[in-house]
Amino acid sequence: MAQSGPDATNHTIVGKVSSATGEVIESASLLLLKTKTGSKTDSTGSFSISNIKPGTYSLRASVVGYQANVQTLVLGQKTIDTLNFILQPNDNTSLNDVVVTGTLKEVQRLDSPIPVEVYTPSFFKKNPTASLFEAVGLINGVRPQLNCNICNTGDIHINGMEGAYTLILIDGMPIVSGLSTVYGLSGIPNSMVERIEVVKGPGGALYGSEAMGGIINVITKSPAKAPKLSVDVFGTTWQEYNADASTKFRLGKAESLFGLNYYYYQNRLDKNDDGFTDVTLQNRISLFNKWTFKRKNDRIASIGLRYVNEDRFGGDMNYTRQLRGS
Repeated sequence: MAQSGPDATNHTIVGKVSSATGEVIESASLLLLKTKTGSKTDSTGSFSISNIKPGTYSLRASVVGYQANVQTLVLGQKTIDTLNFILQPNDNTSLNDVVVTGTLKEVQRLDSPIPVEVYTPSFFKKNPTASLFEAVGLINGVRPQLNCNICNTGDIHINGMEGAYTLILIDGMPIVSGLSTVYGLSGIPNSMVERIEVVKGPGGALYGSEAMGGIINVITKSPAKAPKLSVDVFGTTWQEYNADASTKFRLGKAESLFGLNYYYYQNRLDKNDDGFTDVTLQNRISLFNKWTFKRKNDRIASIGLRYVNEDRFGGDMNYTRQLRGS
């Protein structure tokens, strides 16, 4: 708790955050406990927090994959105080990961009032899939369900509740509910995903009735952490093709992460001779662009843009484009 002192001069706290092996840690969160003042480390692991009144404070450093570290400091005569942090890595069973789902702000997973499960790309690499819609099926209690064999649309059930009660978020922003699964989890390059946070049950009251079954929050990578270039391509013997590509670049003080997903399947098949297509024809392109801007006190603002264009067909084998709209 801050204690007012005789010196009214505002102070600045500077320092670095590094790992036990000496590697600098980028994008670590710094927070003065019991205040709303904080910062993040830059590419060199350095941070700066300005305009702090004299007193006694507790400063916490945290980042995903490492145990949080809290240090106490007294701001007195000096106007600039230096405080460095060394963070220890988490083991696989640690509850110290930083999560945002359920509280709308970064908190330690152990401190979250709502149980949040965190899944990183390493979990999904055990059984690679073409899309996040299929990938979440690997999570216990989460079941993707195909509701229409003609249009190939579906939803996600959590703990047995209907898909209408599962809320899909991208970086904390909800997708249009009726199309959340179709266009929410399809078309995001897997290489752009930093982690997926899952809340099972009606714990996330902040999100309303659409989250009664649970929440799936896809957290994309920050441009600073993303690879310079990533490309994933796959195909099947049914002439089904999918390509994911992502890259990052800098424009002035802003950093951008750009991703592209292209899915193509136009092989009209009817193996069971029922007069209807066996697999829905799709031709989809999806673009994802994320910008981050550094603000005062090393705070970061983010803007995400997404574009989806799709031509989808399933049904009568005798259908032609000339019949569209008739």
